[in-house]
This record gives sequence, structure tokens and C-alpha cells, in this order.
Amino acid sequence: MVGKEFEKLVEIMATLRGENGCDWDKAQTHESLKPYLIEEAYEVLNAIDLKDDEELKEELGDVLLQVIFHSQIAMERNAFTILDVIKTLSDKLIRRHPHVFADAEGYSYARWEEIKAKEKGEKKRTSIGDVNHALPGLSLARRVQENAAGVGFDWVKIEDVWDKVHEEINELKNTKTYEETEEEIGDLLFAIVNLSRFLNVDPERAIRKATEKFIDRFEKMEKMIENEGKKVEELNLEELDGYWNKVKALDQEGKA
Repeated sequence: MVGKEFEKLVEIMATLRGENGCDWDKAQTHESLKPYLIEEAYEVLNAIDLKDDEELKEELGDVLLQVIFHSQIAMERNAFTILDVIKTLSDKLIRRHPHVFADAEGYSYARWEEIKAKEKGEKKRTSIGDVNHALPGLSLARRVQENAAGVGFDWVKIEDVWDKVHEEINELKNTKTYEETEEEIGDLLFAIVNLSRFLNVDPERAIRKATEKFIDRFEKMEKMIENEGKKVEELNLEELDGYWNKVKALDQEGKA
């Protein structure tokens, strides 16, 4: 059943890209589709946050569409096909799990990185492995820290992480140039990511939730001001803070 539905999906994409297909689909390239792949991935994350299975099902389909789309374009270039993509993934999963598909003893982070390096025909630059520098900043920091922790380079106690955060805040307060400020802001964010990791909080998700909360409260504040016949741009900062605190208090009452 899965095979038939998958084949149907591949055929639909081939039709959309065919002579009598959709003009928009036919015009797309690997490069033009890049923003959509990123967008769909974030929509999957949002569906997970909402714990909405119907939404998650749909958004995972949209991510799969991108895989099928890129594979169809590649086939038209005589580069590879969707079958090549599937086989490459299957082979990789088997190679990278010798403790499941071979006779290796248990999972080992070091072995995983060695296998990856061997596959790419290169020597690892460091023990933290091959880092995906295309990740968003907070996710990149977390990934690097996790990799370093995987080889034993990590804080032992969360109290030491808190001390590091306070240390970075103090260093930031004492900066005198833009370059120093930029560097210390980066160090502080890196320390905050470390703290998030110790608290089992995804920093990327946390900052997105904080931003969404700000947007929601700002919209409520605007509506409250408009209901009183006023305009946001006509109020001073002290007045705006007053409305902001009212909205914040209402939100907190709603959680009580």
C-alpha cells in the first residue's frame, strides 16, 4: 500500500512538471525552492509545538513534497532519481548503525563521527565532528555544545553554567568598543544556550515562543488602546508601558 501511494505521488509530480502540467511547477529550480523547504520545516516544528496531529500530518506531507520536487528536477537533469535518494538513505542508516545491523557493541558517538568522516573521505577537523554551519545561530551553538559534550568536554554542574552566564553579563557591561560588545553578546548567548541545554530547553524554540508571546501581547495592547479611541503612535513610552503591564497582568490572570 505504501509503495503504491508513493508511486502515485511521484507520478503526480512528474505530471505537474510535464508538458501539459502547471506553469508554476515547471518554472521551479533547486534554487527557487530553497525558501519553501525552510518554511515547510519550520511549519512542521510549529505543528509539533501545537501538538496538532492533523496539522503535523499535513506539514510532513509538505516537507515530503519538497523531497519529491527536488528529486524530479534532478531526474530531469539526469543527475539522480528519487530511488537513488531512498537507496542512499537506506544504505547510510545501515552503515551508521553497526550496533544494530552488524556486530558492533552499542551506540558510540565517536564511532558515529568516524563513520561519517570515512564516508566523506575526509579526516575530522576536531572531535566535535562535521558541523552544519547553515543552522540558525542558537541551534548551531546547541549542536556544537552537544557534540563537545559527547566527547566529555562539558560542564559538570549547572551551578558552574549559571556562574558563566553571570560572568559573561559582567564582561558585556564593561565593553568599550563595538567589536568588544559584539563579541561579548555572542559569548553571553553561547552561555545562555549552554544553560538551556542543562535545563533541557531548546533555545531556538524558546526564543520563538518568546517572540510569538511579544507579538500576541503587542496586538492586544494595540486593540486596548484603539478601544479607548487612542493611537499607539500618539502615546509616550510611559503610557505604552502602562498598557503593556495591563495586558501582561491579564495574561497572567488567564494562566492562574
